[in-house]
Amino acid sequence: MSEAGDMGLVVVGAAGRMGQTLIRAIHTMPGARVAAAIERPDSSHLGKDAGELAGIGTINVPIVDDPLPAFAKADGVLDFTAPAASVEFAGYAAQARIVHVIGTTGCSAEDDAKIAAAARHATIVKSGNMSLGVNLLAVLVEQAAKALDPEDFDIEILEMHHRHKVDAPSGTALLLGEAAAKGRGIDLADNSVKVRDGHTGVRKAGSIGFATLRGGSVVGDHSVILAGTGERITLSHHAEDRAIFARGAVKAALWARGKKPGLYSMRDVLGLS
Repeated sequence: MSEAGDMGLVVVGAAGRMGQTLIRAIHTMPGARVAAAIERPDSSHLGKDAGELAGIGTINVPIVDDPLPAFAKADGVLDFTAPAASVEFAGYAAQARIVHVIGTTGCSAEDDAKIAAAARHATIVKSGNMSLGVNLLAVLVEQAAKALDPEDFDIEILEMHHRHKVDAPSGTALLLGEAAAKGRGIDLADNSVKVRDGHTGVRKAGSIGFATLRGGSVVGDHSVILAGTGERITLSHHAEDRAIFARGAVKAALWARGKKPGLYSMRDVLGLS
């Protein structure tokens, strides 16, 4: 473990767009420092200085491919990678008994179960979105869904992301869907419509629909539409810079430091739960 001063954070997937954004965020936020930078064994960036790659100058942290020694010496891990990798890292974080902040989306129920098991020993903060704005939006969506009769108001969730995103609907759209379902006291899995194609028949009352758009360089746009007869309410969030997610992740790590092991969300971090 590092000294009682700045929180030593490992960035996994350090050479990716989000990894570089995380390194820049840690560098600008008080109370945290980059302890290590991890990449896949086949990465062309191994051996490079993580700070130089991220555009902040030399920080004397070379990019390496072995997470275990890095985790053993760190206080926390910031992870926006892929589901299989996040499950593996959660296991290492549990062994090292450190904080693991997971912004990875697209996890299956089986992945989530493994992460929850790791949270018996690691302090894990996992969220489909790390921004303050989206988590506040989720609270508002829950309240709106609770207030409006499902027989009168249909809920549709529309999201758009850049052309490189690999999972759909987005983790944020699902987070908002969960909030709507919670407001209505229903299970999202049993009441969601993810795809519409062909002769679908009329819309089932009480269902929560998702629409996914992909293209260009959009960081993330989400709208929750509550459509009634003769009126419509739209609650929206537009992300303009992925730095909001990185800063949220660092904030989550600092919040989780010293907390007992368990699985937490950004609502806990932001005091919105």
